[in-house]
Formats: sequence, structure tokens, C-alpha cells
Amino acid sequence: MPHYVTLVRYTQQGISKIKDSPSRLDSAKKAAEKEKGKIQAWYLTMGRYDAVLISEFPSDEACAKFALSAGSLGNISTETLKAFPEADYRKIIGSL
Repeated sequence: MPHYVTLVRYTQQGISKIKDSPSRLDSAKKAAEKEKGKIQAWYLTMGRYDAVLISEFPSDEACAKFALSAGSLGNISTETLKAFPEADYRKIIGSL
């Protein structure tokens, strides 16, 4: 299944209700499962982004649907990167 790295920033709404964030993460995990995906890891970070989410979804479309749905709640903004595991990386480079 394709892997994704999502960079998360809290919006003003999200940070003002930061104590609700753990329950929002639990809801996000359920929403990912609804799209046949899985949140593999969640990291609170310091710097430009507030959190990093590592996930897998069956397709780019499923991941986009999840990210758009999460963002539409108004608590976060996201930037999602498709991630290629080492084996795929080696295959891509080997085909050059």
C-alpha cells in the first residue's frame, strides 16, 4: 500500500482547543480506517510544523479524501507527500 507523510499545522481554531487534540487524533484514525487506510505514526514536532503523520492508504485518492476531510473540520492545515519505501526507491533509480 502506498505510504504518505503529512505535515500538519494547527489553525487558530485547532490551537485554541488543543486539549481536544487527542480525541481528534482518535477520530482521524477511525476516518483513515473508513478509507481502508491506517495511521502508522503521529509525532508532535517543533519548528515550522506542529505534527507529522505517517500513514498508508490504498490509493492517492483515498489519502486525498482523508486529508481533505480532516482539513475541512477547521482545526488543521496539511501538506501531504507521497513516500516511496527503499525498495521502490532502488527500483526507480535502477530504471534510470
